[in-house]
Amino acid sequence: MVKISDKIRASNGQPFFSFEYFPPKTPSGVQNLYERVERMGKLEPLFVDITWGAGGSTTDLTLELSTNFQQQFCLETQMHLTCTNITQDSILEALSKCRKAGVQNILCLRGDPPRDQVEWKATEGGFSNAVDLVRFIRKEHGSHFGISVAGYPEGHIDWYKDTPTISEENYRKDLQYLKEKVDAGADCIVTQLFYDVDNFFKWVKDCRDAGITVPIIPGIMPINTYAGWERMTTLCKTQIPPSLREALEAIKDDDEAVKAFGVQYVTDMCRRLLDFGCPGLHMYTLNLEKSTLEILGKLNLLKDSVARRCLPWRPRLMEGRRPQEEVRPIYWANRPRSYLSRTLHWDEFPNGRWGDNRSPAFGELN
Repeated sequence: MVKISDKIRASNGQPFFSFEYFPPKTPSGVQNLYERVERMGKLEPLFVDITWGAGGSTTDLTLELSTNFQQQFCLETQMHLTCTNITQDSILEALSKCRKAGVQNILCLRGDPPRDQVEWKATEGGFSNAVDLVRFIRKEHGSHFGISVAGYPEGHIDWYKDTPTISEENYRKDLQYLKEKVDAGADCIVTQLFYDVDNFFKWVKDCRDAGITVPIIPGIMPINTYAGWERMTTLCKTQIPPSLREALEAIKDDDEAVKAFGVQYVTDMCRRLLDFGCPGLHMYTLNLEKSTLEILGKLNLLKDSVARRCLPWRPRLMEGRRPQEEVRPIYWANRPRSYLSRTLHWDEFPNGRWGDNRSPAFGELN
């Protein structure tokens, strides 16, 4: 386990990519996500992260996924933590589980209000904002965790409640608040999605002028479908360049055309970001892989990636790696879909696991 900020420094200026996922709503969705993450993990992202869920609604599943990504797939995992509907005791419990699981990276967020609330309100015994959460983690755990925070190139969504644009005064307040998060102990910034690259360049310069020196990783959301893109950008109050809006409006009823255009548009956007000097790209995958991998492929970021053999361990990536790794003990109990876990409840099926499930003695399938 390594802090993301340390991995960025160790990359020696080589551009990287990372993937973000969210907890699925169904068991079959969780199974599919494991398979997808295992495939995408073979491309060696610098890290992956997993969201906390609206209103803290996926706490247990987020912890489970983070643990398995870190332990079973050996992917450096960053877990989101929000201030919504959570107390200090709950945060301490989550951080304790992270330490035990080897998850050393946390993304601290205020979070969105629960779906039944219009405005965000602090939980009694909890935190008022991400600054408080960062300070609390540093107070309780010192420098153990790598802490990332969110950056908003177009300003936080709260500034847009009564106006379609952000005032210069509020823009400067937003920058100052970001600096407070960094001064509280954050060592990395991951941005909200955006499509106005020139505005992002200006924002990064303003961050540096404000004294913010930690790495800034742009958050990139591929355009998979028009409806999905419109929903997300509306929710996030994302500023859309007129040329992008016009191009998508003309093809919005052709899903294949939207996806092809989106891949090329986002690829060109990412190329400008890397040329500008961004250390890497954080891909908001939405639990999908095709568009994300096409974009990274067009950027030649996958050219040095070698798919690992399907073995229950991960080859060492550091210098001094052995030329060959042929045999290691196979600890099947540590695999999320292990033989032991699959057979744990076989004794509940009196006719055998592969017996006739129509039999009244077969037992209830659950």
